[in-house]
Amino acid sequence: MPEGVVRREKGGRTMIKFIIGVIVGILIFFFFLWFGGGTTVKKVGQGLTDTGKKMEALEEVIKKEKDEVWDGMKSGVKKKILKEEKEAPKKSQ
Repeated sequence: MPEGVVRREKGGRTMIKFIIGVIVGILIFFFFLWFGGGTTVKKVGQGLTDTGKKMEALEEVIKKEKDEVWDGMKSGVKKKILKEEKEAPKKSQ
């Protein structure tokens, strides 16, 4: 090997990261069981389902209001354009 080149062992760091990952996984699983496991997941899921239904209702209301406003703007713009077209010949005379 050339002088000044240091060879590092990659296996040591990789092994430490793997062991830490396994320990963290075991801790997460333990706390999941400790705090109720399936019962807790069921409660959280029920709450999320209720929230999802409320959000869908709000989305429908917002969509209807947006469509109403947009339709009003379209008709208002058309009226304004038609009004300007009628006034344009009068100004040129």
